[in-house]
Amino acid sequence: MGEIEKMNRKLLASQVEEELMHYIQQESVLIGEKIPNEFELAEKFGVGRSTVRETVKSLVTKGVLEVRRGSGTYVVSKSTIEEDPLGLSKFTDKYKLGLELFEVRLMLEPEIAALASDYATSEEKEELKRLCNEVEQIYRAGKNHTKKDIEFHTCIARCSRNRVVEMLQPIMQTAIVTFVNLTHRSLMEETIETHRAITEAIVRSDPVGARCAMIMHLTYNRQALIKMMEERNR
Repeated sequence: MGEIEKMNRKLLASQVEEELMHYIQQESVLIGEKIPNEFELAEKFGVGRSTVRETVKSLVTKGVLEVRRGSGTYVVSKSTIEEDPLGLSKFTDKYKLGLELFEVRLMLEPEIAALASDYATSEEKEELKRLCNEVEQIYRAGKNHTKKDIEFHTCIARCSRNRVVEMLQPIMQTAIVTFVNLTHRSLMEETIETHRAITEAIVRSDPVGARCAMIMHLTYNRQALIKMMEERNR
């Protein structure tokens, strides 16, 4: 095989990998579910089976897929190792992981929001309002709001003026992705309402209000997760 042909195959495999990740994340393929077989994926993406094999191999390496001999290929995570630098995707019980992540978020994010209300500039407050509105618009349109939700919480962390807090954002990002994957974006009104309350408190430089609004936001989510765990264990 010539070098140009090898390069073209790598580029094609990279494109198919992006499309397959989009399929896994957008089509509500649950963690633990099997994806279509090699023939079906080749037909779906209009490529050869060798390209599909290369794509699957890459996503196995990145911790998204797992090939079980004689059974098929299964989704084990919806985020790649690059998106999960702490390696939290290796924990198989995602409900327990989600609950533990909420414990960490409750320790940190209310105080981060309080700090943000003290230090956010006028420009940052405008950015936070914009992100709050964009999350609502995307959510109400029935689209995946996860990326914008992460931007919203990252903006709050940046406003805290604490460099260590910014470095802890991978934990928050993993927590958001884990929760959204488990609940399938079911808490729309609660998310929109509490995001708005957090934003308004930070905009008016109200640390107590920001702290309370963030606690309310996380509590809604935590209660929903506990309810799902109870239903699963019945």
